[in-house]
Amino acid sequence: GGGAAGGESWYLALLGLAEHFRTSSPPKVRLCVHCLQAVLPRKPPARMEARTHLQLGSVLYHHTRNGDQARGHLEKAVSAPGGIPQFEDVKFEAASLLSELYCQENSVDTAKPLLRKAIQISQQTPYWHCRLLFQLAQLHTLEKDLVSACDLLGVGAEYARVVGSEYTRALFLLSKGMLLLMERKLQEVHPLLTLCGQIVENWQGNPIQKESLRVFFLVLQVTHYLDAGQVKSVKPCLKQLQQCIQTISTLHDDEILPSNPADLFHWLPKEHMCVLVYLVTVMHSMQAGYLEKAQKYTDKALMQLEKLKMLDCSPILSSFQVILLEHIIMCRLVTGHKATALQEISQVCQLCQQSPRLFSNHAAQLHTLLGLYCISVNCMDNAEAQFTTALRLTTHQELWAFIVTNLASVYIREGNRHQELYSLLERINPDHNFPVSSHCLRAAAFYIRGLFSFFQGRYNEAKRFLRETLKMSNAEDLNRLTACSLVLLGHIFYVLGNHRESNNMVVPAMQLASKIPDMSVQLWSSALLRDLNKACGNAMDAHEAAQMHQNFSQQLLQDHIEACSLPEHNLITWTDGPPPVQFQAQNGPTTSLASLL
Repeated sequence: GGGAAGGESWYLALLGLAEHFRTSSPPKVRLCVHCLQAVLPRKPPARMEARTHLQLGSVLYHHTRNGDQARGHLEKAVSAPGGIPQFEDVKFEAASLLSELYCQENSVDTAKPLLRKAIQISQQTPYWHCRLLFQLAQLHTLEKDLVSACDLLGVGAEYARVVGSEYTRALFLLSKGMLLLMERKLQEVHPLLTLCGQIVENWQGNPIQKESLRVFFLVLQVTHYLDAGQVKSVKPCLKQLQQCIQTISTLHDDEILPSNPADLFHWLPKEHMCVLVYLVTVMHSMQAGYLEKAQKYTDKALMQLEKLKMLDCSPILSSFQVILLEHIIMCRLVTGHKATALQEISQVCQLCQQSPRLFSNHAAQLHTLLGLYCISVNCMDNAEAQFTTALRLTTHQELWAFIVTNLASVYIREGNRHQELYSLLERINPDHNFPVSSHCLRAAAFYIRGLFSFFQGRYNEAKRFLRETLKMSNAEDLNRLTACSLVLLGHIFYVLGNHRESNNMVVPAMQLASKIPDMSVQLWSSALLRDLNKACGNAMDAHEAAQMHQNFSQQLLQDHIEACSLPEHNLITWTDGPPPVQFQAQNGPTTSLASLL
């Protein structure tokens, strides 16, 4: 039939065909674009024209490298005349995509006003209004402007409350809580998290959505405790979180669409939440010194990540992977697997080469890990250079304090750096004005003081500092600090000739060190036990301890030789710019197949 209807059926037929090509597997992008382009010369009605521009822009943006064409179509869709309510969605979706495209092209300043305008005119459309607020907040976050981001999330929370969406209000508030934690605004975080807890518990809706809000809430609480170095106090929260994720994995994703369009948001897919819960469990095990548990959960999480990355190129997965590797690398250095740690450091370098943003967020951590590796293979000059680089690159208070503590230990071992050492120790004085609220880092600062006093032969002072560390590490189950303090105290009593007291320290140190397991504390304890038993005339026990010491030495020496002969060992000289490529062995064994045949 002629007239308008005829024109429209043409249009619908072309759109149907375009959709068929777009959803083919794999998508037939060229044919899809041809169909959509065929619509435009036929002068369709304005809303159809705008929608066609949007679809063309979207297909070109998602499936081709044709940014200029995509941008042209999206700009036309955004600037189409407004006024028809159902038609406004087209403009909002186009604005959202277009600002994503601008950000990819590094024109963030063009994206911001575009989103702001779309936010202004979308107040009658709850879904898009919320989505655009989230998007602009995320943009500010990527630019490290957390204050603006928090303001927008506050606006979103209030809007969601007004349109009767408690669920999305909770999402806005939890996101704001996350940024406040990143900014260390702890006074503001507490009331906000309390409010979130109430909203989440009172909300009666889709069980999966409710549980995912609880996971978000509990992840914030757990990371808050871990940032504060409270490894024991966090346990009830962590348990709840682990139960929560088990509940979620038994629920089915019923496609019940919420009746309120403002509720159409998901925090994270179920699979991502699982990996995240593994991740915070690893963080906890590493801090508490249960390194075998950390290893077990890291393996699970990395396996799941490998599977997910085959289907999903979401950048958050690479972030998860890097954070997991950072933690497991620290574990390996403690358990005496330096060669493996080095290969994993190289893996982090490879992940960072693929993403400049990942590198800028993790460069300081990478240099810190290299510094720790250098200490473990006794390259103190390189360790100093790595830590100095890391200090230059970080703005994060806790990481800064961690690096300074380790750098101080390097200066103590070098023995001739007193001036630098005094000024460092002043900046992390645990007795007054300690720079961070972390229980764990403050306990470590007491330990470093004790170590320095020991090396200076001021034994009573050393004992006072180490007893402070023990008090703090016992209060929060910080196993590694406990083991280190006990063995150092044992050493002090041995030097002072108090053999019985020394034995009372070394024996539990040894037990704890083998439970962790902490290879260098085991080495140190076994040497001390050998000397103690020799001094007390227990030949049998002395012989047994000497045997143990010999075994640990052998293992550490073999690992040391293996690590230093890897091509990746040259990474210790890298202190500038992006991670170098040439040092890294490709994935898999370094021997070429040819030499094996």
